[in-house]
Amino acid sequence: MAPHETLFLEATTQIKKDSMQSFMDFQVWDLPGQIDYLDPSFDADSIFGGVGAMIWVLDAQDNYMEAIVRLTETIVHLQQSFPEIKYCVFIHKTDSLAEDYREDIIRDIMQRVSDDLFDAGLENPPVSFHPTSIYDYGIFEAFSKVIQSLIPQLPVFEALLNTITASCRFEKVYLFDVLSKIYIASDTSAAELATYGLCSDYIDVIVDLSEVYGWERGRKDDGSKRAKDISKQSAESFVSNVKGYSLYLREINTYLALVGISKEARFEPEKALVDYNVQALQKTLKKVLRRG
Repeated sequence: MAPHETLFLEATTQIKKDSMQSFMDFQVWDLPGQIDYLDPSFDADSIFGGVGAMIWVLDAQDNYMEAIVRLTETIVHLQQSFPEIKYCVFIHKTDSLAEDYREDIIRDIMQRVSDDLFDAGLENPPVSFHPTSIYDYGIFEAFSKVIQSLIPQLPVFEALLNTITASCRFEKVYLFDVLSKIYIASDTSAAELATYGLCSDYIDVIVDLSEVYGWERGRKDDGSKRAKDISKQSAESFVSNVKGYSLYLREINTYLALVGISKEARFEPEKALVDYNVQALQKTLKKVLRRG
């Protein structure tokens, strides 16, 4: 959906539920803002009983004081019965604010929420803050952080990706969920929206090409050795000199793909070594995913 098309979206007036089948099956519940979660008649167990994370969207361009009060009251109320829930505050529409003012707004929201929760007796509550915008990849970055907070194997993934980053001399490595373009892990170096955007667009191109030229590897083949060898191969691709970067993609399984980004102008001379290292990583990742 293009950003300008969001103007035609209707306001949420009732609870909506969407399911996503991917590397991990999860549901997204869209709750209208007018619901009073503190009302004793509200069936909180049916909504929050199996929730891993709650996303609360604050409009940075609006008067957010009342929203902060409702947020802190909700967190304090839910923490008593559902202490395992993680809370993620999306500070939305920060893109149109001046840079200095934007930082002041984000800092003010974080401070007010932290102070109100501390006054309510909650020390070190599981609350994270993410500035978001529909005009860049900030919303994908924020959702990626939310999903990562729910993955118990995240430290293992990060350690493995740190290793592949060093051995292949990548600037940054992501483990993407191809369907949603959310990355479930990356190496621990600082991420930039610009490089994330390149990787995300690269996945779009590969998916579009696969729909035209790809084939269903699970279908019946002619039984030849070549056909069987091809059916076992993982999809891969690389491209050089994209805005000064080289990009490398390798399919991990049906849902996940590894994307590495390098500042090497010519990637071809080292591709054989990169293929060997990434293949070893792929086998290890599959073992970790099976155990999870």
